[in-house]
Amino acid sequence: MNFIPCVTWVKRGVAAANPDKVQLTSQELEQIINQTQSDLRDIENGTDDSDEESTNSKKNGTKNEKITGDGEAMEDDEYHFDKYDEEGGNIHCNIGGLAVINEDGTDPYITIPDSGDEDSEKEDDIIKPDDNLVVMGHVEGDASILEVFVYNEAEGSFYCHHDILLPSFPLCLEWLNFDPSDAKPGNFCAIGNMTPIIEVWDLDLVDCLEPVFKLGSKPSKKRKQKRVGHRDAVLDVAWNCNYTHVLASGSVDQTVLLWDLDNGTPVTKLNTFNEKVQAIKWHPSEAQHLLTGCGDKNARLFDCRTENNFKLWECAGEVERVLWNHFDPNYCFISTDNGNIHYIDIRNEKPLWLLSAHEKEVTGLSLSTSCPGLLVSCSTDSYVKVWDAVDNKIPELVWETKTNLGALQCLETSPNSPFMFAAGGDNKSHNFKLFDLLESTSVSERFSNRPMKKIVCEENPPEVDVKLQSNTAEVMDVTDEMNSMALGSVSTNSLSKKKKRNKK
Repeated sequence: MNFIPCVTWVKRGVAAANPDKVQLTSQELEQIINQTQSDLRDIENGTDDSDEESTNSKKNGTKNEKITGDGEAMEDDEYHFDKYDEEGGNIHCNIGGLAVINEDGTDPYITIPDSGDEDSEKEDDIIKPDDNLVVMGHVEGDASILEVFVYNEAEGSFYCHHDILLPSFPLCLEWLNFDPSDAKPGNFCAIGNMTPIIEVWDLDLVDCLEPVFKLGSKPSKKRKQKRVGHRDAVLDVAWNCNYTHVLASGSVDQTVLLWDLDNGTPVTKLNTFNEKVQAIKWHPSEAQHLLTGCGDKNARLFDCRTENNFKLWECAGEVERVLWNHFDPNYCFISTDNGNIHYIDIRNEKPLWLLSAHEKEVTGLSLSTSCPGLLVSCSTDSYVKVWDAVDNKIPELVWETKTNLGALQCLETSPNSPFMFAAGGDNKSHNFKLFDLLESTSVSERFSNRPMKKIVCEENPPEVDVKLQSNTAEVMDVTDEMNSMALGSVSTNSLSKKKKRNKK
């Protein structure tokens, strides 16, 4: 298994020029090891009962145990990890003398790098003002990785800057700049995964071991902690760029939660769905409108100012992706699992048109950031297709190609380059590619002379009155202990806290 399930971009000028590197002291490393060992013991002993189901399954399971003198069950410890913390001083050799460490803690078998190589590495560590970041979730075997690539259009360079080992299979990514601990904008990536917990990682931090914060928590009898947030995997997350302290998440548990990032709690729960919620998107300018796509074959548009106020459109299949037409936000695109694309005027009750775009599910749907009408779709049928969707008419196919990326899983457009798109698939030997659509003659002839129109998301517009209130009794298991919160009628004051370069 080797594939790319999700990808997102970071616009130029956002990333820190010299990202910080985590350097742990010996005390911090020891603390992490002790905490990890404690958590593992809790899991093995069944004391960390994060789910009743998992606890019951453990009771029915078997494991290789031995009995200590105190009569306690203990798992076989072949490598004596239980005595790890008892070893003091510098470790000069490992089992059988396979690893030798100098007195100063250095490895004698590591060659000192050439000064030229060192200078080149330092140059690659620097992120230039005209660099984009391409952030992708990568699943390889049992490993789940967040990879941060640098792309420079002028140089034609594309290389991995750093990566982060993730604890769970990533399903969706969303870039955001809201930092609840600092008034200055940050550079973060929210990740939905196979667990109910959303993780937010700092992209300006290299070699980090844990996210800057998490949204949600599992129940634990040991810690007397009730569940907060979702109950199942998180399939999509959407950051509200108009009101930057708000993040929405859709889940297999058939709910959408609206999170207040200032305190990390869900304050609104939308639960009018009959199946898993697979796609969500905030309106480009109307901060209170949230578009959702569900496995029950319906697209819904919520007005978050009032309880359970939404419009509904029936679709031809399970909704895979939802996308606003940011050039005319009265319209949106909906893709389904049977290869169709719907186009909806949110002022009308029925879709304007239905396009049979692919033979299989449409897993990627993206509009150029500044070229009107340039719509790109991808599918598990391995095809990438470019459509001209101008003037709200049924799109005309301009160009298509069958990629060698396998079944395509994701597609995203560059925030700075109108004809640059990234796509990921499940081909083990080749699962990611950047597409410069101007390399296609038909695309270039159709779109290159079209006037560009840049759409800018206005942060915290004062004229919009957003009210995200606790509109259900089951936002979380501990709702009765949480004060009802209103994020709406917010002024800007309430938001003020806030390896080497290779050619493509």
